[in-house]
Amino acid sequence: MSITYRVGRAAVVPLAKSFWRPTIVGRQNVPRSGGVILASNHLSFIDSFAIPIASPRKVSFLAKSDYFSGEGVGGAIRRGFFEGADAIPVDRHSSRAAQESLEAALEVLAQGRAFGIYPEGTRSRDGRLYRGRTGVAWLALTAHVPIVPVGLIGTDEVQPIGSHFPRLAAVTVAFGRPISPEPYAAMPAGQARRQLTDEVMTAIAALSGQERADAFNELPPDSAGAAVGI
Repeated sequence: MSITYRVGRAAVVPLAKSFWRPTIVGRQNVPRSGGVILASNHLSFIDSFAIPIASPRKVSFLAKSDYFSGEGVGGAIRRGFFEGADAIPVDRHSSRAAQESLEAALEVLAQGRAFGIYPEGTRSRDGRLYRGRTGVAWLALTAHVPIVPVGLIGTDEVQPIGSHFPRLAAVTVAFGRPISPEPYAAMPAGQARRQLTDEVMTAIAALSGQERADAFNELPPDSAGAAVGI
């Protein structure tokens, strides 16, 4: 881990635990080494901070390349924050945004690191858990790595969609048992991706307790990687 990440985590974790009182369940289910995908429901902007805070190992997420630019003190602080969090910049305006997202994720996994993904593709605005997009399964089957389902509860109370500042609320981060892609490897590719993704979403629902929505979540027009569930 980089010095920036260690220092940032040492400062942020105690503060976050003090304010949000997170309940962390199943940390032992996260493999301590090797490539792994952490697939979570998505309720709030802070989800990408809640998971790394609770995880026993470093987790990389994608982030808009805009976060890594900017001038002045504010731009430098923002850039340092995302670099310290090991976020991966993706250009949302690129015509290859989805493909570049997958390639970036595969590189993380090939290096034996943990990669975080939201199979719904974007945040749920009504609290329901939407159908998963199959990018998560494609990554697992291509990289031959397990998927750890993650259920977040309460992050939407900390920072609801549309709010600019976090609030005090109790948060739960639950890590489920790893799901191996191997049982699906011999299936036709499309069927394997769909069935593996559905298994992951069922596991997430059991952890989060959310009502299921039999539809895909509507995606913002500029969501990089959203079409593949990143």
